[in-house]
Amino acid sequence: MDTKSNLPRVESSLRHQILKMPEATYEASGIIVNGRRIKSFVFTTDLAIIRNCDADAVFAVYPFTPQQAISEAIIKAAYVPVFCGVGGGTTKGLRTVRIAKDVESQGAMGVVLNAPISNANLMAVARGIDIPVVITVVSSETNIARRLDAGASILNVAGAAETPKIVRKIREQFPDVPIIASGGNTNETIRETIRAGANAITYTPPSTCELFKTTMSKYREM
Repeated sequence: MDTKSNLPRVESSLRHQILKMPEATYEASGIIVNGRRIKSFVFTTDLAIIRNCDADAVFAVYPFTPQQAISEAIIKAAYVPVFCGVGGGTTKGLRTVRIAKDVESQGAMGVVLNAPISNANLMAVARGIDIPVVITVVSSETNIARRLDAGASILNVAGAAETPKIVRKIREQFPDVPIIASGGNTNETIRETIRAGANAITYTPPSTCELFKTTMSKYREM
């Protein structure tokens, strides 16, 4: 029996047009975080998309200094767990520790640190909170052992086209470490990343502007 085709689905009359994660993300093993299995992360801070997608969790990382008002809004709005960016590049030092403590108290399931953060800063964050610390890896030359020793719980590989290669190298050396990785926007590239050893996938969705184009085209035909 095809369990997927017989899977019961319940939808409302107005919320049936949600953004769906690529099918290939379901082929990942997933990472169990405090009893919840997570296979797909939607990489966005857009509340409209967060409220209208079927991702298992939210990857709330953005190219500005982290602000507690933003993390609070996302955590309150989301149906699913949120992993919040707390710095590591421009924002570092004690500020990353304070922000990490704040997002933990707001209800974040985990925190995400950017690749430039020092191991000492990573350790300070890991010791200051009781939720998983995700460290971003952008190069195959990263000393993974030192990152893990400093307190990283999960690796987030974001190496663009090199991501599968980086994941494969890490998996060969660390067969049990949890790995999240960017899988691109197609089922083919996502499967390649999963085959390389990723346990979960971050997916960057189209913008609300792009998604709205289809709706607007339909409206114009009415």
